[in-house]
Amino acid sequence: MSNTSSSASARALVLGGGGSTGNAWLIGVVAGLFDAGLDVTGADLVIGTSAGSTAAAQLAGATPADLYAAVLAAASPVPTGGGRGPVRSATDHLERTGRIIAAAGDAADMRRRMGAAAIELAAASDGSDRWRATVAARLPSPRWPERPTMITAVDARTGEPVVFDRHSGVDLVDAVAASCASGFAYRIGDGRYIDGGYRRNENADLAAGHARVLVLSPFGGRTRTPLEWGMQLAAQVDELRDGGSRVETIVPDPDSERLFGANAMDVSLRPAAARAGHRQGTALAARLTDFWE
Repeated sequence: MSNTSSSASARALVLGGGGSTGNAWLIGVVAGLFDAGLDVTGADLVIGTSAGSTAAAQLAGATPADLYAAVLAAASPVPTGGGRGPVRSATDHLERTGRIIAAAGDAADMRRRMGAAAIELAAASDGSDRWRATVAARLPSPRWPERPTMITAVDARTGEPVVFDRHSGVDLVDAVAASCASGFAYRIGDGRYIDGGYRRNENADLAAGHARVLVLSPFGGRTRTPLEWGMQLAAQVDELRDGGSRVETIVPDPDSERLFGANAMDVSLRPAAARAGHRQGTALAARLTDFWE
């Protein structure tokens, strides 16, 4: 797909994956930057992956302040023990996908294996309709934003990366639901899709050609795959800089790392993650203003 917004002055905002707490942290960072005088929502291109795809769609339809307030105001259920809580489910998922990664020969092989496993899960219990309703309830608007927005996914049948935008003929809700499908394969028509993070967790390289690229990575730029596959954020940043882009990254501070990883799907931690992001955004705004503006 051609990058029509590239120019000597174009700016790209990249919102990486990171589960439920990662989404809250992303909203917090953008709100903190905004409250401190730096509005990054006017980027010429927004790239969203998994939790970042939800954030990208949310920021297109509501103000950072309203989204941040909604995270803090939401009543979050607290696990009561017994059964499969969010941490246990996330741990199971990490173990299952970790075995797939270990068996794969390279990134393309890993994506094909992930897709096949997700299709098998969907065949046993296809929750696409229920998942679509869940995602739709999270978005302020079902319409694609006019500003260029890329939502990443992976074709579960072929393992090939997919980028959705408003010209793809796919509803925004479906694009976000596909990008966040880290378990079963999400159904769009005859197609089946899995999490865009299986391409790369941030997919910052899609911002190639933009003069300034700001990357928010809830997972701290880490990767679960072998470094020689080049999936990690550092490799993406090197590629962008080699192409002439200026790049800045924001990752969670060490004090908030407990909110991510195996805890990423624990919705009771969303307010804490949002506050941590807001503190960082507020603190970084002055330094990033010259870079962005």
